[in-house]
Amino acid sequence: MYFPSSDWTQKTPDEVGIDGALLEEAIAFATDPAHAGAPSDLAAYLRDQNGGRKQDDGATVGPTKSHGPVTGVVLRHGYRIAEWGDPERVDMTFSISKSFLSTVCGLAWDKGLIRDLNHRVGAYIDDGGYDSDHNAQITWDHLLRQISEWDGTLWDKPYAAGNPDDVLRTPQTPGTHYEYNDVRVNRFALSLLRVYKQPLPEILKAEVMDPIGASDSWQWHGYDNSWVDVDGKQVQSVSGGGHWGGGMWISALDLARFGHLSLNRGVWNGRQILSEDWVKMATTPTALRPTYGFMNWFLNTNRELMPSAPENHFFHGGAGTNRVWVAPELDLVVVLRWVSGDYYDGFVQRVLAAVS
Repeated sequence: MYFPSSDWTQKTPDEVGIDGALLEEAIAFATDPAHAGAPSDLAAYLRDQNGGRKQDDGATVGPTKSHGPVTGVVLRHGYRIAEWGDPERVDMTFSISKSFLSTVCGLAWDKGLIRDLNHRVGAYIDDGGYDSDHNAQITWDHLLRQISEWDGTLWDKPYAAGNPDDVLRTPQTPGTHYEYNDVRVNRFALSLLRVYKQPLPEILKAEVMDPIGASDSWQWHGYDNSWVDVDGKQVQSVSGGGHWGGGMWISALDLARFGHLSLNRGVWNGRQILSEDWVKMATTPTALRPTYGFMNWFLNTNRELMPSAPENHFFHGGAGTNRVWVAPELDLVVVLRWVSGDYYDGFVQRVLAAVS
């Protein structure tokens, strides 16, 4: 297996067993203007998405930026095979931020900073967030799988503001209900900051992004009001998405490197960056949502998310159809962003038709 340094070897599709003409058809399908996804003005897009909700004030509290063209990268055996759009452009990646968040948690688990994922989070953290009888039940595994049902307000957003259905629902017993909820994800991010006592982007850069040869162009943002005291210093707690702005901003090429790390089960050029045990847990379905592993590893259980792909394929996913698709048996990683999700499986189908 090839692992790229700062110089990344390119090969033609034919050199790695891919039909170049069929791959071009897949790329043409992805770049068809009729298949475009979120509008480029993401600040306006978020205002439209979040405005008029009952449980959320709709305020964008983190930075935003407009996105570039439909962009993609195809890797096989680690080599750059094809790319389109602007793969070096840094764009918001929305909830793929959650995959980086769970990766930082994995590093903490590997180091023993978090000894057991079934431990209660409140045993590690004393900031009031887990003091109530309800929240005291929450474990690290609950947070990782979005089944925590954390009850509270964080960064001026009540837990119900993160409910995609915009419904005020009484939190259920932790571990008994799945809800994709950015307020609770951000509570997870703050909890990891409390454990590390160091900015999470610094951890990610030193222990993952630099070792895999990522550029220095990526940025991981929090909110204007997500600054906390850590041992006498003001540190920004990052967000696990771009729902209210912020989150991970990164290029498609750097996402491809992260996908290649995922393909290789946490190994990069002989170095175990993230343990095999962690990756195995991350790709184990959540009982309450079998297409979800650890955030934001989306699993193709029962071929539900990618009907054209085998069940063992998975992707890191975020809004805007930001997706890092990993096809293990094919040694294939494909990044795609800014296509409508309605056309994603059609793209997958066409790529797979090109690969032998």
